[in-house]
Amino acid sequence: MKYRSFGKLGIQGSAFGLGCMRFNGEASGDSTVDEEKAIRLIRRAIDGGVTYLDTAFVYLNQTSETVLGKALRDGYREKVTIATKMPAGHVHNRQEMQDLLDLELKKLQTDHIDFYLMHGINKEKWEYFKSIGAPEFFDDMKKAGKIRYKCFSFHGPYDEFEYILNDQDWDMVQIQYNFMDTDNQAGTRGLKLAGSKGIPVVIMEGLLGGRLAKAPDNVQALYDAFPVKRSCVEWAFRWLCNHPEIATVLSGCNEMEQVEDNLRIFDTVEPNIMSADELKLMEDVRKAYDSRTKIGCTGCRYCMPCPNGVDIPTVFSAWNKVSLYSIDPNDDWGYRSMKEKGETPDHCIGCGACESQCPQHLNIIEGLQKAWAEMN
Repeated sequence: MKYRSFGKLGIQGSAFGLGCMRFNGEASGDSTVDEEKAIRLIRRAIDGGVTYLDTAFVYLNQTSETVLGKALRDGYREKVTIATKMPAGHVHNRQEMQDLLDLELKKLQTDHIDFYLMHGINKEKWEYFKSIGAPEFFDDMKKAGKIRYKCFSFHGPYDEFEYILNDQDWDMVQIQYNFMDTDNQAGTRGLKLAGSKGIPVVIMEGLLGGRLAKAPDNVQALYDAFPVKRSCVEWAFRWLCNHPEIATVLSGCNEMEQVEDNLRIFDTVEPNIMSADELKLMEDVRKAYDSRTKIGCTGCRYCMPCPNGVDIPTVFSAWNKVSLYSIDPNDDWGYRSMKEKGETPDHCIGCGACESQCPQHLNIIEGLQKAWAEMN
C-alpha cells in the first residue's frame, strides 16, 4: 500500500480509502447488509494496509457506522482513522449536534472521530450550518478531543466551493472528482485551490458510481490499442493518484475481489506517475465517454424519494447503460424491476422536488422524458 501526505496536517494516510456506503452492492442503503461479510471486507482492507475508512450517519439506512464499529473491535480501531459526517437535515441546534455526535461515537465504538465532515454541503447548506453554530461546535469538539479534524464534503459549483473553502480554517475537504469531472463541481480548479492552501483532498466518486469500471466498445478500443494493458478501474485510479494534491481515493467495495484488486492497484501508484502518452490516452477516453453518455447521474439518490414514485436513479442508470453498452433496456435488471413496480418516468408530473436536491444540478425532468421516449 502506498501512503500519501495529508498536507498541512503533517500525517500520512493510505492512498486507498475504503468507502463504507456500498456493502449491499447498491449506491445507497436500500437493502439489508450482510454484517459478517462487510466485517470481513473491512478487516481485509485494513490488514492490507488501508488506514482511512469513510462512513456517514445516513449510509446504509443508518447502519454503516454500526457495522464499521463492530469491524474495528479487537484492536483494529487503533490501526485506522475514521471519517464520518453530520447531515444538515438531522440537526437544528447545538444540542441536536451534540446528541448526533455522541450517537455516532457510540455506534462506531470509539471515543473520537478523526475526520468529522459537514455532509454534502453547498453554499445554501453551509449558510444553514453557520446559522446553527456548527463551525463553533466543531471547534469546541476538537478542543474536547471528540473530533480531530474539521472537514466538509462538497456537492455544488466551483464558485460555491471557493467561497466555503475560504470562509473557514478547514482541515480536510472531500470532493467528487475523476477524469470525467475535471470541469464539474469543484473540479480541477477546486483541487488545485485546496492544494495551494495545504488542505488535503479526499476523493469520492472516483469511478462515477461504477460507470467508469466497465468500458463501452469505443473506450475499450482505446485501452486495447495502448501498449500498456490495465483494467478500466486501474486507469481511473491511476489518473487520480497522479495528482499530488489528493490524499486518499475512496473506493466503495462490496466484494472481496474488489478489495483485493484495489490493494493491488494502490500498491503501484504515486504522484506524477503518468507519462505524457498515458495522460493523452485518458483525455481521449474522456472524449469517447462524453460522446455516449446520456446524463451525468452518479446514483447518489439525493433526489429520492420521488413524491410520485419514479425511481429516478434507476431510470438514468438504465438510460446510460443502453447508450454506453448498446444493450436492450429489458436486459437491464434495474429497468425491468422499475417497470414491474410501476416506478417509470411516465408518472413524473414535473414538480421539480428532485432537481432541488440533485448535487449534479441535472435537468432531471427533461431527462426523464427523453429517457422514457428512447427506452420505452
